[in-house]
Amino acid sequence: MAKVFKKTSKNGALTLYLGRRDYVDHGQKVDVVDGVVKLDSTDFGDRKVFVQLACAFRYGSEELDVMGLLFRKNIWIEYIQIHPADHKPTLSAMHDTLMKKAGDNAYPFTFEIPNNLPCSVSLQPGPNDKGKACGVDFEVKTYLAMEKCNPDEKIEKKNTARLIIRKIQYAPSEVGPGPKAEICKGFMMSDKPVHLEASVDKDLFLHGESIPIKVKVRNETNKTISKISISVDQTTSIVLYTADKYTKAILTKEFAETIEPSGSFDKTLTITPLLSENKEKRGLALDGHLKDADTNLASTTRLSKGIEKEILGILVSYKIKINLMVGGGGLLGGLTSSDVTVELPLMLMHPKPEE
Repeated sequence: MAKVFKKTSKNGALTLYLGRRDYVDHGQKVDVVDGVVKLDSTDFGDRKVFVQLACAFRYGSEELDVMGLLFRKNIWIEYIQIHPADHKPTLSAMHDTLMKKAGDNAYPFTFEIPNNLPCSVSLQPGPNDKGKACGVDFEVKTYLAMEKCNPDEKIEKKNTARLIIRKIQYAPSEVGPGPKAEICKGFMMSDKPVHLEASVDKDLFLHGESIPIKVKVRNETNKTISKISISVDQTTSIVLYTADKYTKAILTKEFAETIEPSGSFDKTLTITPLLSENKEKRGLALDGHLKDADTNLASTTRLSKGIEKEILGILVSYKIKINLMVGGGGLLGGLTSSDVTVELPLMLMHPKPEE
């Protein structure tokens, strides 16, 4: 194991150890969270030591908590009491490694993440926003308390240690055939239409991968098609507490292709959506990221059978729009100009790392 992640409470009494921060959703199951808590003393009076794993939706700044306003809504939470011990997990190789690192008074724990929970997603803050980003996150926290969950008991920050982890999904090893869309549109002052067909050769692309789009046009009108533009929209649906839906363009690219009256066009046009081109767009959905770690555009939400959308918190989807700008021509000029547009669904995901 290359690295151990640890966090110690301000009073030095509790140290939380994890061997990894990313936990993969394999579809049917999710990687288990194995960790260890080291106690610098076992004399805590009447207080007990707990560990919790929570999946929560963060929708406000942490500073709001100071004013008595909640800034997190728990989607799922589980508690374990580790001292006095009533939790004895089956020890894994990860536990053995962490316990050797922690030394004496190290208590192991294991959490199983349900596969119906969302993956980690954050909403990109604006340039002047401070604090943690809104979105869905997972947090492992150990703390001292009389009871594991008593809303009337105030747990001081000096008695807690916490680490953010991520639940992530990788692209499946096999991809399916890509979508195709077509339209036939007529125009004023022209007795024949424009035919537009667009397709991609697979149903899923990786973050940063170029996307070749096959575009076929048959212009049977007496009008000139002056250019082709392709855009990619990200739609983010907040389904946990509201029905809000946001659509933001993450890519717009114009191609100076002219198609004369009675002409045709058959080419492959290539685009590459990247976060680096969208750093200033507030509210853009990103894959959940750890402090000082790079991230990318949020992966498409994949819905498994039987999972309720509401529990996922945030749903992310993409679509490609291919647009032809058809000139007016004739006496009416620009008054009769129009657009011809088709849309293709797009899935973006991470590649599975090599073993």
